[in-house]
This record gives sequence, structure tokens and C-alpha cells, in this order.
Amino acid sequence: MIFVVRRRLEALMKTNFINFLGIQNDAKLFVDPPPGCAGNAMSSLKSECQKEDATVEHVYCRGAVTELLKYGPRDLHTATKNSNSPQVLILIIPGNPGIVGFYKTFMWTLYQAFNQRYPVWAVSHAGHCAPPDTMDMVEDASVAEAEDVFGLNGQIEHKLGFLLEHVPRDTQLILIGHSIGCYIILDMMKRDPELKVVKSVLLFPTIERMASSPQGKVMTPVLCHLRYVVYLPIFLLSLLPERLKAGMVQLVLRNLHSLDTSCISATLSLINVDCAANAMYMGSQEMRMVLDRDNLTIQQHLDKLVFYYGATDHWCPVQYYQDIRRDFPDGDIRLCERGLRHAFVLDAGEEMANMITQWIRDDLRGL
Repeated sequence: MIFVVRRRLEALMKTNFINFLGIQNDAKLFVDPPPGCAGNAMSSLKSECQKEDATVEHVYCRGAVTELLKYGPRDLHTATKNSNSPQVLILIIPGNPGIVGFYKTFMWTLYQAFNQRYPVWAVSHAGHCAPPDTMDMVEDASVAEAEDVFGLNGQIEHKLGFLLEHVPRDTQLILIGHSIGCYIILDMMKRDPELKVVKSVLLFPTIERMASSPQGKVMTPVLCHLRYVVYLPIFLLSLLPERLKAGMVQLVLRNLHSLDTSCISATLSLINVDCAANAMYMGSQEMRMVLDRDNLTIQQHLDKLVFYYGATDHWCPVQYYQDIRRDFPDGDIRLCERGLRHAFVLDAGEEMANMITQWIRDDLRGL
């Protein structure tokens, strides 16, 4: 009986996780890497041993617990006072689920590509990370509810609030968005035109017609009407021993050719009812609110934008790429020729970071 329940939970986890992240089933067979760092044939950048200098912080931002992952200086206000050169920050705005641990290899590669000269930070979405024992999910539940901090609009204000509190106003920003993070970045640039954005790189951008996309048609009923049904299985999964949960995550992701091992712990953090509920609530709003592309904002900032669409992306299909290319023929709008999936962080974070390095190098040289 326990075995049957476990198998059903595994199947449910696999179906919802794969659909939510937009993982297609055409990946090559995943070969589990040997443990430890020594002798590992996979890229050293995918080894936790090579990325331990990251700083992880938990703070309250707009009243909600927020996880920060930082390479480089932890405090930009102090770093700015001690430096005469322009302060630059490469900031990652994640997709949904907005767990910064998924981006560890991606961020590490960017940080190393510029010889650790520029800090690379990522900010989670509000409520998408489990709070440490000394913190609650929210500081004040009534304020969080009134401001709808876990909703899509609240997440946009959350990122603007983070910049206001943690980043000096004159900092030159390289913004990198993934999936719904691209929508958030465009809205940030619209709401605060005084942000000193040097370049915004929008990866697999879900900035229009989300519910009408192939993946959206599958996930809209789940996120908008059936998400409460998923909470009980997630709660039951959360009761399992950590080792068993890790094994189930590896089973779910077993078809990935070269799974980034740092993503296992990030995926494990999703097995938390509060975090999953907040992510799915945000997702339900995405289906309802991400409708028409914001052409006015894109036109106003076209010279600062890079769009990167997937050739097999079920969240923003090739037709969306063709449409935006037609509407903005002078824009830097690219179609993936490498077969990268929407959830590139699972197995291609290093490859994506190396491409972005080439795209933004000249912009950074000009500062």
C-alpha cells in the first residue's frame, strides 16, 4: 500500500513539475553523475565544490521572506563607497517557481566570465522560498494580503522594493529575466524609468498570450481551478525523509542528459506547501494577466533589450518569436539554434551564461 501511494505521488509530482517548468520529453537519457568532486567527468562548473563562494541570505522585502543568492560583494552600498569605478550589478529575475538555487551554475559562470569583476545576484520571488527557523513567511499577514505580495503585480513591486532597499540608485544594471521574469523586468522598466538599465536580457520570455500557448492550455485549468487539489499530495511528500525526496526528484528528472546537480536541492525546496501554493497562485495570475505584449514599453527601450526565444518552447512558441520579429524588425530578437529547453537552468545554465557573456561584453566595456 505504501509503495502504491509513493508511486502515485511520484507520478503526480512528475506530471505537475514537468508541465509547470515546460520540460519537453525529447531529452536524452540522464546518466547520474558520480558523487563528490574528484574524478567527476561533468563540467567542473556544475560541481557544488566550485560554487561555494556564493552567499545566501534571507530578508524581508515588502513584508515577505525573500532569498538572495550573491556572487561578489554582499553590500553594494559599502562597495560603492570604497570604489571610484562605476558600480555595476548583474541581477537575475527568475521564472516561476522563483527559486534562486536553480540559477547557481548560470550565475557562477557569469561571475567567472568577467573575472569576478561584477557582482551577480539573484532575488527570489516573494514567498517562493521556505523561511529559516528564525523567520516567518511574512512579517505582517494583513499587510501581505492587502498588497497581494504573492500575486504577479505584487511580485513586480517586490523587485522594485528590493532595488530601492538593497541597491544604490546610481548602480548600472544588467537585468536578466527568465520566463515570467522577463514580463516583470519590462514592467519594472515601465514603472521606474529612472532605473539605470544598461541591458535587459529576456530569456524564453513569457510576455504575451500565456494562457493561449500550448503549455498554457494545459496548465490554466490546473493553476486557476485545480491547484488546491495538489496541496495535499505536496504536504504528504513533505513528510518523507530528505533522502527519499531527493531520490524522487532524481527520478522525475532522470531523462535529462546532464542534470545540473545544484538543481536537486532547489527542486527539493518546492516540496513545501506554502512555497508551492504561492508559486501556483502567482501562476494562476500569469494565465489571467499576461495577455497582450507591451509594445509601447518594448519600443521605448528597444536598444536595451535582447530577446531569446526557444525553438521548441511550449510556453512561448516560435509563432510568438515570428510575431515580435515582424513588429520590431530592428530589435535584437534571437531564436535558439542549440535546442535549449525553456527550463534551461536544469541542464544548460553554463551554456546559456557563456552566450550572454558575449552579448553584454561590449555594453560593460563602455561603462
